[in-house]
Amino acid sequence: MPSIAKLIDHSLLSPTLTDVELRQGCELARRLQVASVCIKPYAIGLANEILAGSGVAVGTVVGFPHGGEATAVKAFEAEIACQAGAMELDMVVNVGKVLSEDWAYVEADIRAVFDVARRHGALTKVIFENDFLPRESLKVELCRICSRIGVEFVKTSTGYGFVKLADGNYNYRGATDDDLRLMRMHTAPEVRLKAAGGVRTLADAQRVQALGVTRIGASASEAIVAAEAVSVCQGQKK
Repeated sequence: MPSIAKLIDHSLLSPTLTDVELRQGCELARRLQVASVCIKPYAIGLANEILAGSGVAVGTVVGFPHGGEATAVKAFEAEIACQAGAMELDMVVNVGKVLSEDWAYVEADIRAVFDVARRHGALTKVIFENDFLPRESLKVELCRICSRIGVEFVKTSTGYGFVKLADGNYNYRGATDDDLRLMRMHTAPEVRLKAAGGVRTLADAQRVQALGVTRIGASASEAIVAAEAVSVCQGQKK
């Protein structure tokens, strides 16, 4: 079984990250040998500079975090990102259109980004933002659309999909086991599954992996990889 690091997309998307912190995050990703970094669009060039020759892919986001941009804007974002060297695009669906069940719009929106990515040889990961979707049927239809288009990944969350709770506070659930099972069940076998939001420990990562996840969006990458190293070391001593 490959190292857990090879499942991780190291997330560098917090709105407060400085250029110094983005550089440090890319250097950490290189050291850990994760699958990719998912970095702010303006920092793609920085990531490519640091990660050149490392085997760590450079990814970014499109329509982040709420997916409300016009389709033409998303396609333009995707084009600029690919031209800058991004090889993986995590795009957010138009949540309002999903809730409106305007499926023709939703499919055209996803396909516009996918077509740009495919032209540049980049991967497309479609973020559902499940915390905003109260009915399973909405998630199932998104799985069907993504399967029909042929995107490479479906993804649970942005990690920033905060909803107002009964007590007035805001929080998010992120990648739940129920959602992961549902998405795996209703997506074509060749479409891979990415869990993001709330995967913070090695136990979390191993749990979602067992549910069919092959990529994990995480900002706690160092702690997860370090915990795996300790676990392997302890196993060897037995």
